[in-house]
Amino acid sequence: MKITDLEPKLIWQCFDEITKVPRPTHHLDKMRKFLVDWATRHNIEVATDEVGNVVMRKGATPGHENAPVVILQGHQDMVAEKRGDKKHDFLNDPITTIVDGDWVRADGTTLGADNGMGCAAAMALLLDDSLVHGPIECLFTVDEEQGLIGANGLQPGFVTGTVLLNLDSEEHGHLVIGCAGGKVAVCSIPYTTESAPANLKYYKVHLNNFKGGHSGMEINLGRGNANQQLCRFLWEHNAEYGFRIAAIDGGGLANAIPREAWAIAGVEPSKCEAFEKDVKAFSDMIHAEFQLPEDPHFTFEATAVEVPATIISPVVADRLVASVFCCPNGVQGMSNAVPGLVETSCNLASVKMGEHDIVVTVHIRSSVDSRRDEVADKAKALFEMSGAKVVYDDAYVGWAPNPDSKVLAIAEESFESLFGHKPEVEALHAGLETGLFLEKMPGLDMISFGPTLKDIHSPGEKANIPSVQEFWKFLCDILRRLA
Repeated sequence: MKITDLEPKLIWQCFDEITKVPRPTHHLDKMRKFLVDWATRHNIEVATDEVGNVVMRKGATPGHENAPVVILQGHQDMVAEKRGDKKHDFLNDPITTIVDGDWVRADGTTLGADNGMGCAAAMALLLDDSLVHGPIECLFTVDEEQGLIGANGLQPGFVTGTVLLNLDSEEHGHLVIGCAGGKVAVCSIPYTTESAPANLKYYKVHLNNFKGGHSGMEINLGRGNANQQLCRFLWEHNAEYGFRIAAIDGGGLANAIPREAWAIAGVEPSKCEAFEKDVKAFSDMIHAEFQLPEDPHFTFEATAVEVPATIISPVVADRLVASVFCCPNGVQGMSNAVPGLVETSCNLASVKMGEHDIVVTVHIRSSVDSRRDEVADKAKALFEMSGAKVVYDDAYVGWAPNPDSKVLAIAEESFESLFGHKPEVEALHAGLETGLFLEKMPGLDMISFGPTLKDIHSPGEKANIPSVQEFWKFLCDILRRLA
């Protein structure tokens, strides 16, 4: 079965079109052109702004012209993650979709339902003339996944609505009325090299196919961080083997829990047999610690490689490994105001080796700005002791909950009427663009919701088909009630 055969057809047909357009974060020219061409083809009013945001407008159903203007908002970009064995060029290749029971997934890559499904729903509403609604503005922002560039660059007057429905949540039946803010610490450690000792045997020590996932939504699940566990192994065994590190790499995007990390390490030949046994023992331990005994994808192994030309200065390498091992990571505190909500977290996102610097990226989230800043400063203090220059990047504000929201009351009423039970109302630990919208448009009344998506920001990402059907009914009914 193809996804275009699924119901509601309009959403899945629009989503199918979106999956054919390469749209990783910071590479959205093709997606922007697609949206403008799509709107022009369907005679829909469309405009773009300086940063690449796109807005499409549709007038009210006759008789409802005086209803409030409603903004339906999603983001154009997707997280580009794939399995280590998957060949896929996110800049040029379409996403291959697979219907798997009640789910739609991709073939070894992220699906892009975050937030392609929200964009598809907005496009479907623009096409469906059978619905009752007031004036609609569909806003498609750029680069939400890194930097919130579209929301940051939104100018007054580009959209005029007073109600905003953010379609970027991942659990049907949950209405989101608040989210965390965040900050990214970029730690650049200068290094020098020296000739690699030719008398050592070199291995690629490779941790691959951890579960990964969204560094906000799934940080509370205790999933392993590949960067930290690789450096844990290197640090815990360094006294015995005196590793000489020639290269190191791990992780990717700031908002994805790292699934893979590796290093090229030199070992004395007389100790290779013991080293290989320790690699196997560490693999077994990780399986036990992170409950991976039945995971066919996870691997931790060492493979012999050629002698490299150079190694990283041992002093720098030792400091780097120790700092990554000790860096704050995972849940740092739970909310006292909202039971069960992660208040503050830290994701040791990536370790990347450049020509002169090794750059470690750490993403901190919190619903309390002072706690966000405290954990960011801990990471800064730690890496500065290793000689790093640390700068803060991509800071964004949170969205304070408004339990008295009028659109929230309408949505709760709608949901209970449609499905026979009340929705969950919650704040998220994930970051959304909503806080920035509220800064730019004070008084905006907002909620966030969406269909059920699992394992977003990882190659396991999938969208639940029955929840998409209910999401569509819910969205259409909210618009009818607002009109």
